[in-house]
Amino acid sequence: MASEGTYAKGRGASAFRTVLMLVFWAVALPIAALLGFPWTYLTKNVSFLYRTCMLGAWTGVRIAGVRVQTLGLDKIDPARTYIFMSNHISNLDPPITLPLIPRRTSVMVRKELFSYPILGKVMRIGSLVPVDRGNRDAGIAAVRESVKAIQQGLNMTIYIEGKRSFDGRLLPFKKGPFYLAEECKVPVVPITISGTQEVMPKARFGIQPGTVTVQFHDPIEPADFGDRDSLMAKVRGVINGGLPEELRDSQ
Repeated sequence: MASEGTYAKGRGASAFRTVLMLVFWAVALPIAALLGFPWTYLTKNVSFLYRTCMLGAWTGVRIAGVRVQTLGLDKIDPARTYIFMSNHISNLDPPITLPLIPRRTSVMVRKELFSYPILGKVMRIGSLVPVDRGNRDAGIAAVRESVKAIQQGLNMTIYIEGKRSFDGRLLPFKKGPFYLAEECKVPVVPITISGTQEVMPKARFGIQPGTVTVQFHDPIEPADFGDRDSLMAKVRGVINGGLPEELRDSQ
């Protein structure tokens, strides 16, 4: 009985922390929108809104009791443009990883969100990339839009499995990001996220306090890419090697 009571208490605390994070975001987002959307819309400069959103995302995660350990960020030159390729195991991955990226990064966003007049306009100003994951032709178009973002000097951050893993092990990688890397010839930085599968697993609402590790690996320079399959194998091997031993692919 005592263990059941402790478990219920833990679940209640977890739900409370999650609600607290969501309430913070629900309050912060309208304020950011009220201040940032008009400025972005009029000036066509998304920098203020971007910094505000990144600060809000990071603060919300910390409110939920999540501690973040960052490794390898010193390997990243803020003056260069990169394609960051990360594994994906939780809804918490983007609000944890994106604020860590030096300078502004573009990401791929569900195309439906672009249909909202003001939001869609602001996302286009910010060079976010609409994507329809169930449509191959739309995937090719997303790669082309990503090329444009990188040519503007923006980083690109991609969760290369295309969806979240249930257990933290790597899923098959999408091929599009490797076409993008070959086209743009900018360094690829593999990222390994670990711990979010325990803090907030897929299909669970509550957040448990804990430590998440975000490891930035050595950039893979274009001269070292080889062909697309070789690059994919390199990136997968590096990300896999950063996972806890029990979650790694067998080699």
